Amino acid sequence: MDPDRRIVDVEEVPDDSTLLFTVREGFDEKEVLLVRLADGIAAWRNYCPHWTDVRLDKGSGAEFRGGELVCTRHAATFEPGTGECSHGPCEGAYLEEVDVAVEDGAVYLTDDDYEFDHVGPKSDRDLSSGRIGFSGN
Repeated sequence: MDPDRRIVDVEEVPDDSTLLFTVREGFDEKEVLLVRLADGIAAWRNYCPHWTDVRLDKGSGAEFRGGELVCTRHAATFEPGTGECSHGPCEGAYLEEVDVAVEDGAVYLTDDDYEFDHVGPKSDRDLSSGRIGFSGN
């Protein structure tokens, strides 16, 4: 596996929460959460399909209830292995999957749509503008 696409060791992904990391899609940063499963790791974009501006993991791990991932804003619950909303206003919808693989005890980003950036939440940097502003003050 490409060492630049290595995210974390599997052991760093909590059993009862999520681990947040950031990927790039061109100039855009996207947050992704890792979920530990009984037979591996799943990765989902960090938003609720009901309102896409609502983050499931706000930087300290997402909440789980009864073995399911919870949107604390809507009380929607998601199956951690499939990403399907099993209860709530977006019931039947799915979290957006991001492809990852486990090799030699480490988790790697294998989704060709994204580049791994860093562990943790996205930054507030806006890289879409090619100009640097100087106010002169």
